[in-house]
Amino acid sequence: MRYAYVAIVLLITTIVLSPLQILCLWRGWKLARKLPRYWHMVACFVLGIRIHVHGEIDRARPLLLSVNHTSWLDIVVLGRIADVAFIAKSEVKTWPVFGLFARLQNSVFIERADRRGADKQVNTIAERLAGGEIIILFPEGTTSDGNRLWPIKYSLFGAASSAVPFSPSGKVHVQPAVVAYTGIQGMPMGRFQRPIVAWPGDVEMLPSLAGVIDARALDVDVCFGESVVFDAETKRKEAAAEVEARMREMLAERLRGR
Repeated sequence: MRYAYVAIVLLITTIVLSPLQILCLWRGWKLARKLPRYWHMVACFVLGIRIHVHGEIDRARPLLLSVNHTSWLDIVVLGRIADVAFIAKSEVKTWPVFGLFARLQNSVFIERADRRGADKQVNTIAERLAGGEIIILFPEGTTSDGNRLWPIKYSLFGAASSAVPFSPSGKVHVQPAVVAYTGIQGMPMGRFQRPIVAWPGDVEMLPSLAGVIDARALDVDVCFGESVVFDAETKRKEAAAEVEARMREMLAERLRGR
């Protein structure tokens, strides 16, 4: 019954919002940035996701959020908090259901193996950042088990460096943030329970979704740290390393319950 409830509610919400979102994307209306948030609000409600926010999103623009990646659920949680767009690998386009949602979210799709088109992809991200959109980057390049932060790929921060010339202030703000799954059914979630929400590459989508639905109630902590400023003089690797260090510290503290 719970599976049916979740499926029916999300299907109805998708049917209601999708045509309007498609129209907004086609017409280039700014409402397209806001509509996905309503879908994520409904999804969090029916899945029993309770979000605890620590800190706040930097109000400076352009803004790139650098976030750890545990599960597809990260997108629902972050989409519930703010009007954001995501950077996703190109193959996500072809995924059943999630490919559609990613396109409706107006995600930026990148082809990592396409070096010839890399400049165009980076410029697309830079232009959207300069246009005031909050773009989310998962710099690990893959999902973890929720108990740690994998080494991040510094090359992915090239989007921030490339956006600097597009910024009126000559600066791009990269804010470290973490999503930590900390509670289940009102009790603290330990490291051995965290794989319930984790979505490593060898787990199919449906079993992962079933695990989240069966959990019934999840507590998620989302922490926002101090931004690192990228400008014309910034050394990308050093700045990215500072972002990584702040992400590691926040995630470790939150998983320890501090």
